[in-house]
Amino acid sequence: MTNTEVTKTEPLKLILAWGFVGIPLLGGVAQTLTNAMKLFY
Repeated sequence: MTNTEVTKTEPLKLILAWGFVGIPLLGGVAQTLTNAMKLFY
């Protein structure tokens, strides 16, 4: 038999982790869309 424990992630750590990844990701997407619009105008 295996003993599997489920641990909860603290909400603050989860928010910080998503912010650490999400903010640069959104900036990159916005920059890509801005540069893509130059092709059409």
